[in-house]
Amino acid sequence: MSSLRRGDRGAPVVEIRSALAALGMIDSPDDDITTGKHVAFDVFDDDLDHSVRAFQQRRGLLVDGVVGEATYRALKEASYRLGARTLAHQFGAPMYGDDVATLQARLQDLGFYTDLVDGHFGLQTHNGLMSYQREYGLYPDGICGPETLRSLYFLGSRVTGGSLHAIREEELVRRSGPRLSGKRIIIDPGRGGDDHGLIMNGPDGPISEADILWDLASRLEGRMTAIGMETFLSRPVGRSLSDAERAATANTVGADLMISLRCASLPDSPANGVASFHFGNAHGSVSTIGRNLADFVQRELVARTGLRDCRTHGRTWDLLRLTRMPTVQIDVGYITNPHDRDLLVSAQARDSLSEGILAAVKRLYLLGKNDRPTGTFTFAELLAHERSVEQSAGRAAQA
Repeated sequence: MSSLRRGDRGAPVVEIRSALAALGMIDSPDDDITTGKHVAFDVFDDDLDHSVRAFQQRRGLLVDGVVGEATYRALKEASYRLGARTLAHQFGAPMYGDDVATLQARLQDLGFYTDLVDGHFGLQTHNGLMSYQREYGLYPDGICGPETLRSLYFLGSRVTGGSLHAIREEELVRRSGPRLSGKRIIIDPGRGGDDHGLIMNGPDGPISEADILWDLASRLEGRMTAIGMETFLSRPVGRSLSDAERAATANTVGADLMISLRCASLPDSPANGVASFHFGNAHGSVSTIGRNLADFVQRELVARTGLRDCRTHGRTWDLLRLTRMPTVQIDVGYITNPHDRDLLVSAQARDSLSEGILAAVKRLYLLGKNDRPTGTFTFAELLAHERSVEQSAGRAAQA
């Protein structure tokens, strides 16, 4: 569907209004008997714009009042309630919706599902449901039909628990140890191919937004490789992939972390600064390690560059919810802001950014031990720390 915004009218606007009314986010009467106000269902008015923005805020979407593909899909997903349809894993046409998220949450409470509550009925959900069915004497077909629903409703009201996904994420980081050597990282530079983004003048001539992000990714990759990490790029230099394709690449590699690099953009606005994003949704599900890494990244980059701190945020963007490992998207500055742009075209600033991101990853695995003040870890010190940990591990193995 084409994007809808304030001032538009027609049948698609009626559909959006009805969906929001069903969610209790906008009044639905044709006439308000107390004021006599007439509501034109097919007009995208100020009230509908306000409701769309509130919905976007609640669902972790870009809050712009525009109903594009992502917002329309989220409205569709929000309309599903557990029991309204039969749920099953479908290859090539996966099921998404709040009913799937409710199922995942109940399976998680019962100890049968340890992934994110993301509303995506994938293999993890299928396997968790089959395990539950097998344990409770149901036919283990991985299909959530009437009999399975009755069983879940009966147990769901009696059993609650914490987030097994958070526990699993944190335990994986703890068990992997403080060494960066051997850890697998996907680096995801934005743009690419024919998608150059903004083109501007740099110290050595014209440079595009895509060039900046690729160069930053290369600098980060070089430092990580030198320290012994296994690094992979999410795309070739001459191609631009969708976020879903980038996530699929990361899942195929089976990385420990994914770090996505983007430039923010808001024309005709003084907006500036750096922000970091992790998976987090309206169901209360959050990538704990993603959030921790985003916090470290944010603090490091602000300390090293002087960029404005636009903080960390939970979002449900495809890149964050479709990856099976903790993922952080870093908006390294507003390419539309003169100050941020001048910083990003500087090779020295990109060195500082890459060093800050590496330091943030190291802090994640240090778990607060042998730590240094924010913004003070240099690459040489990180390398020395790696060698020290390696030597200590070697002596412990010999003892």
